[in-house]
Amino acid sequence: MRSRIKQLAPLGFFLVFTKQKICWLLFLFFVSYSSVSQFVPASFKKTTDSIIQSDPNYTQIHVLLRSHRNDTVLMRYLANSAAQSGYIKGQTYALNQLGRRYRNLSEYTKSIALHQKALDLATESNDLEFRVSSLNMLGVVYTRTSSIRTAMDYNQKALELAETVESPSTGLKRNINVSLNRIGNLYQLLKQYDLAIEHFERSLTLEEELGNTLGLAINYQNIGECLEEQGQLGEALENYRTSLSYNEELDNDMGRVICKNSIAQIYIKQDRSEEAVEILEPTLVIAERLGDGFLLSPARINLGWAQLLAEQFKEAKENMLLGLQIAEKYNLRKESAQASHLLSELFQQTRDYRQALNYKLKAENLDKEILNESTVRYVNDVIFRYDSEKKGNQIEVLAKENEIVRLKLRKNNQTLLASGIALALLAGIFYILYRQYQLKNEKKLLTLEQSMLRSQMNPHFLFNSLNSIKLYIINNEQKNAVHYLNKFSKLIRKILEASSLKEIPLAEELETVELYMNIENIRFSNEIDFKIIVDGDIDVHQIKIPSLILQPFLENALWHGLSSKEGEKKIGLHISKGKDGFVHIAIMDNGVGRDAAEKIKEGKVLKRKSVGIDITKERLANFSRDYQNSFEVEIIDLFDENGKSSGTKVILHIPTV
Repeated sequence: MRSRIKQLAPLGFFLVFTKQKICWLLFLFFVSYSSVSQFVPASFKKTTDSIIQSDPNYTQIHVLLRSHRNDTVLMRYLANSAAQSGYIKGQTYALNQLGRRYRNLSEYTKSIALHQKALDLATESNDLEFRVSSLNMLGVVYTRTSSIRTAMDYNQKALELAETVESPSTGLKRNINVSLNRIGNLYQLLKQYDLAIEHFERSLTLEEELGNTLGLAINYQNIGECLEEQGQLGEALENYRTSLSYNEELDNDMGRVICKNSIAQIYIKQDRSEEAVEILEPTLVIAERLGDGFLLSPARINLGWAQLLAEQFKEAKENMLLGLQIAEKYNLRKESAQASHLLSELFQQTRDYRQALNYKLKAENLDKEILNESTVRYVNDVIFRYDSEKKGNQIEVLAKENEIVRLKLRKNNQTLLASGIALALLAGIFYILYRQYQLKNEKKLLTLEQSMLRSQMNPHFLFNSLNSIKLYIINNEQKNAVHYLNKFSKLIRKILEASSLKEIPLAEELETVELYMNIENIRFSNEIDFKIIVDGDIDVHQIKIPSLILQPFLENALWHGLSSKEGEKKIGLHISKGKDGFVHIAIMDNGVGRDAAEKIKEGKVLKRKSVGIDITKERLANFSRDYQNSFEVEIIDLFDENGKSSGTKVILHIPTV
């Protein structure tokens, strides 16, 4: 028994040790997860919770998280939170962004694993947008490694899926553009440059419709590369510079490196090696900071190429070998082939023919590996099959549409007569209603004009004016009597003429109110100081305003503001030009103010009601229907430095157009 226990003792120790180890590992995981979680800002956690709760689509998620997508800590937090909540869209988006980040760091194995996991989740949840996006992401990674057949499969599948939707969303449209761009890249690798440019230009047009600056930058860069391969260096350089300007607008370092590297390559081919070196050396610093082998390798190789042309063999060899080493590390076969060709040329010039031959053979093997006959045939077969299926589907759709149109025409013939009768009846009803509306407005306008005329020629004003003239006659002041009788008759004539017009020149309105104020001033023993000020940029003969709209405001200032005031009495009328085609007419008095006037009015036995202003406001509202801008009346109480009421200011804002 004891021996049995002794035999089991090591096992027990192992079990205890294993249990302790597992607990320790779990503890370390919890601590590490907690520490990572602590680095996640509270604002991002809040955004993540909001996304999980609201369940937005692909485009909405991208808009919310675009500025955070390069932060692997935040994307891992999103992936973990979404996985725990069972929110597949958020998990898929985060995995794709992590895969994209690893792709830009040239860690292609990790990138492919993450994109594949995202694709599996999107397929499982039957989410078309995320499925298409994941397929395109995989195509981009395989294109980087020159795996043309695999890249073509993914990008072609993405395009086929996206084009099954009749009215694609913005997110799907962007993915269609990505597919077109990637297929163009594959044609570019196959040296079928015209077909590649055709796809890039189609993608370029769609990106312009979407206003996608990054998409424009990418397509101009790709078109430039095709033109460069065709020997059209000037046009290629123009496209590279256009792409660079878009990348500068986006402040995109990755785009800057790609464009400047391409521009330097054009300079090398134009025997401008010194200019190429000037561009490449600072570009190489940015590429090293980004840590992307896809950017770093060609920058090193091109710098070596420029130095080779300048016969700086030592520096050229060093940069080419470094570029080749980076390309081989990240399986960049195109860059490896270019570096091998250039090294072969370098060793020929330095008379190391064995090395020259070795690199020449290596370059040719890489070329064959990238562009073997079976790959070309495979890609062409895929494109042909896709085009055939697409045309077949289009023919089938057109046939169905034709049948639908035929049935609709038959149905339309049966309902055409009934529709015509119904439209005629509706037109008649609408005409009757419109005429009633017009008659109602005309009646309202006529009523307003009559009310306005009554307010302008109220019996109280006529009686007082004639009574004042009578006093001049009794006092044998014939000159004054004739003078004011002329003014009175002229005022009455102007009021009668203006009352029949919808609008009059501002000059005539000012002449009318000046006559009115002269007559009213008789009753105030000429104590009122009335002034009209017109700014120099105002042409009173060109500006049209509704007729007789100023007199009610002047009357209100006289009877409610100045009639109860002791001492100096002033009324000013200031006309100025405002913004947006408005003319401002300000009527300002130094009367007792609205509050005091109201108290005085309440104490009077015979209360004078100011109906003229109400009628004027209604007229202005009616006139405003004929203008895009509306009239506005603003009444401001004025106060002195001690806060005591010092008068009232009325501002009319009247449009001139």
